[in-house]
Amino acid sequence: MAITPFGIAYDHVSGAGGTPVVLVHAGVADRRMWEPQWAAIGRERDAVRLDLRGFGESAARPDGTLSHVDDVLATLAHLGIDRCHLVASSMGAGVAAEVALTAPQLVRSLLLAPPGGSLLAELTDDLKAFFDAERSALAAGDLEAAVEANIKTWVIGPGRDPAEVNPQFQDAVRRMQRRAFEINDTWADVDEAELDPPALERLADLKVPTLILIGGHDLATTHDSADRLSAGLAEVRRVDWPDVAHLPSLEQPERFLTLLREWLDSVGDRSDASQSLGGLGWQSADGQQRPPQR
Repeated sequence: MAITPFGIAYDHVSGAGGTPVVLVHAGVADRRMWEPQWAAIGRERDAVRLDLRGFGESAARPDGTLSHVDDVLATLAHLGIDRCHLVASSMGAGVAAEVALTAPQLVRSLLLAPPGGSLLAELTDDLKAFFDAERSALAAGDLEAAVEANIKTWVIGPGRDPAEVNPQFQDAVRRMQRRAFEINDTWADVDEAELDPPALERLADLKVPTLILIGGHDLATTHDSADRLSAGLAEVRRVDWPDVAHLPSLEQPERFLTLLREWLDSVGDRSDASQSLGGLGWQSADGQQRPPQR
C-alpha cells in the first residue's frame, strides 16, 4: 500500500503489461472489496485499486470541495497511467463514468458492476426506505443500526433472507462500511463536486465499450439505471445474474473474475472499439445467448 502526496491510498502492481485495470470500489466498501480478484489480476496485467477519499485508508479531508473524479485522475497521473480499463462498483461506477466523460482519452473500457451513485435516476420505494433507515440510525447515533441498514439493502437485497447470504461476505462489508462512517463522522461541512451536466444527461458522449452487470436481488433503482444505460450508450452489453444482489464481485468472486477476463479479452488493448465489439454475443446467467445491445 502507498499513499499519494494528496492523500489517496492505493495498491499498484506493474510488470505484467497490457492496458492497466483500475478498480474503483462501491460506496459501502473500500479497495478491500477487490481482494478476491486482486492477486489474479495482478499476475495477468498491470493493475491499480484505490480508496476513494473518505473510505478505507484515504482518510485525509479534502482541501476544499470533495471530487472523487479529480482524485482518481490525480492518482493515475501520479502513477504515470495514461490509458486504462475502469472496473467499478455502485458509487464507484458513477465515478468511473464521470472520469470517462472528463478524460475520454484515458479510458479504454468500462465495467460497471453494477451502475450506481451518479448513474441512479429514480428514488424508488426501496431506495427511499434505505435512506430513511440509514438517516434515522445516524441521527440517533446508532452506528450499528446504520451499518445493518446497508447490509440489509445492498448485501442481502430485496427478496432474500440473510441466512441465504454468506456470513463472511456480510461481515466483510460491515467492516468496510463502518470504516466509512467513522471517517465521515466529522465531514458534515464538506461539499462534494457534481458533474455539470450530469452523467445521465451525457450518455451519448460515453463512447467506450461498456459492460453492465446487474443482480436479480438488487434495488429497483439500480435496474432502472441499467435499463437507461443499456438504451443510451453507444457500445454496451448487459449481463444479468439473477442470484446475486448489489455486490456481485464479492458475492460470486470467481464467477466475476471469469467475467472480467472474458470482458478484457473481448475489448483487448485496441483503440478501435467497433472492431473489438463487432459480432460478439454474451451468454447471460439464465443461459440465453444475447447480442450486444446498442
